[in-house]
Amino acid sequence: MALGAAAVEIKDGRENQIWYLKISKLALAFAIIHSKPPGKSSKEYTEHLAKTVSEQDFGWKWKVEVLEAEVLRLRQELLLNRICPRFCLENRKPGTSAETLLNQESINPTNYSSQLEDSGCDVSNDSAFDSLGIASDFHQSEHHVKVPPLNLCHSSKEQSLTAPVQFLQHLLEIRKLSEGGILQADFSELENNSFTICNSVSQLLDGLTVFYNSPKFPVSNFLTEAVCVLVSLITDTKLSNHVLKKCFKKLEEFKKNLIQIILRNSSVNRFQALHSVSETLILLGRNNTLRNSLISLLLSEVRQFAEQLLQAHQVQSVYDITQYENIFPLCMILEKLLQNKTEESNVSSSDYEGEEKIKFLKNLDQIILHLSDEFPLFSLYLWRVSVLLNSAQMQID
Repeated sequence: MALGAAAVEIKDGRENQIWYLKISKLALAFAIIHSKPPGKSSKEYTEHLAKTVSEQDFGWKWKVEVLEAEVLRLRQELLLNRICPRFCLENRKPGTSAETLLNQESINPTNYSSQLEDSGCDVSNDSAFDSLGIASDFHQSEHHVKVPPLNLCHSSKEQSLTAPVQFLQHLLEIRKLSEGGILQADFSELENNSFTICNSVSQLLDGLTVFYNSPKFPVSNFLTEAVCVLVSLITDTKLSNHVLKKCFKKLEEFKKNLIQIILRNSSVNRFQALHSVSETLILLGRNNTLRNSLISLLLSEVRQFAEQLLQAHQVQSVYDITQYENIFPLCMILEKLLQNKTEESNVSSSDYEGEEKIKFLKNLDQIILHLSDEFPLFSLYLWRVSVLLNSAQMQID
């Protein structure tokens, strides 16, 4: 009985709420009609009020975003100061920077420049940086620690990247200077303040995604610096562990977004843009953990397209020519990543074992056999990928 009475009470309460809502809407409608200025219809006046409220909401949202950005910037400064107070003190002095600290190399017996030669991101023979214009900038940042000063007069797309790029850039500077014994740094602070590093990396990845969705060429120096910072971060032996631990899901989302940008791009002049995205994916593959997950993602996409193409071929139906053209960058990325992996001596059995590899190799010979006459180039890529997968397995065995 008590439960029944409670149910009736709840139902009555809901009916009262609905009734009050209807009355409120009716009262608002009468208020708008009575307060509308002469010469305007009720509809026009209602639309005017709605627009005014919307603009006010947009203004508040913009203010909130500005304040949130400022809070993050202060958090970044605080974290850098906790990691290495001396670095922050030197950077506040006019006319001084990380290069000032490097001048102490003559005092320090450690050959610092030689230590910088191996940054964990060897791009000396990689053409991936060349078309983006990154190669020279990356080597300059590698040997002089600091990427050239950022110009704050960027386009709207680049403005959102300024704070995270500068923060992560400074973090890399401290890492290199501390590695050479020039500075003392406590990177355990990264564990205590994961919010700042996560938000900074997320902003960087979101900004790059926005650019790749609607790129403009030639690529600005600032955007090449942003890619340099990202690659340096994920390939640094110490910092990459913190980044992957806290930001792995975001990096996975970033890779998936780049793959979809390649597949869905239907612009006539898309090939330069696709090439830039492809290069960035290859560079992400310089981190072993990211490379293994990226290989799985690419195997899945290429396999699904091959199966769809085979089905269309068998029933003589129309296939998506744009997607067919766009699948080749993915095949080239996959082949490059597998080649890099095979060339390494530390291949582990767990790296290549997985559901996606098994699915990819299953019935692959039959798919190649049926597609080879009409789609010889795509069939060739499928065969080359299968050879690399099998050769890797032979090395493990």
